[in-house]
Amino acid sequence: MNDRKTDAPTAPLPEGLILFDGVCVLCSAWVAFILPRDKPGRFRFAAMQSALGRSLSARLGIDPDHPETFVLIRHGTARVKSDGALAILAELPGWRWTRSLRLIPRTVRDWLYDRVARNRYRLFGRRSTCVVPDPSTAERFLDLASRTPQ
Repeated sequence: MNDRKTDAPTAPLPEGLILFDGVCVLCSAWVAFILPRDKPGRFRFAAMQSALGRSLSARLGIDPDHPETFVLIRHGTARVKSDGALAILAELPGWRWTRSLRLIPRTVRDWLYDRVARNRYRLFGRRSTCVVPDPSTAERFLDLASRTPQ
């Protein structure tokens, strides 16, 4: 995703949707970090590699096979890179202090974000398939909603 999609209109996408790289170990760890801290269940998730994720990624101009960012849909806009990460952290108990990081210019924050994103597979690893969530949190993964139990 070369063009920044922050504040791109996203209606009618689900509010609080986090679209993430489901084969990235770091990205899956990010989701695992959010889940227990988001007690009210404000956030929902979809892997970019799922059918739903591919469709949503295409609408947002992201290549799901080579994503350079995750996406947060909040208040009718798509937030990516450091803006998306800080928006999520700002809603988690104990992490609201991260709002102050928005004082750092976006270009600097996103430069750092891009360095990690471009090297995430090499640094943290890559799975051959998307991680399957714990049954207690599976209802928060929209890409699983259409699956039937086997």
